[in-house]
Amino acid sequence: MYQSGMDFTSEQLEPNADEKRKTNTVVDTIQQLGQTATPAPTESNIFCMTIIGQVEGHLVLPPQNKTTKYEHLIPQLVAAEQNQKIEGVFIILNTVGGDVEAGLAIAEMISSLSKPTVTLVLGGGHSIGVPIAVAGDMSFIAETATMTIHPIRLNGLIIGVPQTFEYLDKMQERVIRFVTSHSNVSEHIFKELMFKTGELTRDIGTTVIGADAVKHGLIDAVGGLGEAIKELNRRIEANKLLKQEVSTV
Repeated sequence: MYQSGMDFTSEQLEPNADEKRKTNTVVDTIQQLGQTATPAPTESNIFCMTIIGQVEGHLVLPPQNKTTKYEHLIPQLVAAEQNQKIEGVFIILNTVGGDVEAGLAIAEMISSLSKPTVTLVLGGGHSIGVPIAVAGDMSFIAETATMTIHPIRLNGLIIGVPQTFEYLDKMQERVIRFVTSHSNVSEHIFKELMFKTGELTRDIGTTVIGADAVKHGLIDAVGGLGEAIKELNRRIEANKLLKQEVSTV
């Protein structure tokens, strides 16, 4: 057997393990995020939660649907409430809506947090996304974002008895009561938007865009990421001062 007179060790023949890991990380980042580097993670006092796609409730949606599962969000909100390092919660929405009870559960969790909360609607905050959007202490909507307000629907087996319609009406009242109590929209205007005909092609209801949502009193202000984070930081500082005042009394 021919030998060249140069002996190669296994370390020389194989790339360094650290270099391999770096290469794999870069490839994964390109495949997942389309970029070669991501910002380094830093310790933050703000917990950011995203609600995207369809809010999944008691029924599992098809795999091709992009979903946000409510059983994933609720434990995170509980953990954020208990974590002393977390001083504020930031919720970003781009959702088409989904399960009514799951959406109301998430909205109730957000509204009952003791820490400052700010919500931001990007793209869309439709259907049951509306109660979630108004659940925070302060709500923002992007100038081009939309919110669709329409009556509740029922899926599956429907029994044609008066009790079915009474149940549907009660569920709808729960949504209306929550939205009107956590925003500046009146019940009259909200119902008018909900039951409007002729605006949506295949449905009853209304689509409001950016400034219109603020004009109706649904959302507090038009703004983006910078404005929302600035407002949340302001509320965090105000909350700290309030705690200091209470402790000194």
